[in-house]
Amino acid sequence: MKLINIGFGNLVAAGRVIAVISPDSAPIKRAVQDTRERGLLIDASFGRSTKSVIVMDSGNLILSALSTDIISSRLAGSGVQEDIGTDE
Repeated sequence: MKLINIGFGNLVAAGRVIAVISPDSAPIKRAVQDTRERGLLIDASFGRSTKSVIVMDSGNLILSALSTDIISSRLAGSGVQEDIGTDE
């Protein structure tokens, strides 16, 4: 199982990711709000602005402060090490 760093030391299982989406459109904002109300939203942005929404096969949405480009390159396995924030 390949794990992908989505920022601040948080990891997701690459095989369970369905999509990585920009949070700017109204339908995505509604989806985030609906998921929050159902209790399936995971906010991994640590209070930073959300730059991507990760859709999981379990129905969860994960908010990340990393851009969609960075996350998609990590999913593709290009080994981009760019990150914001650390736990250290």
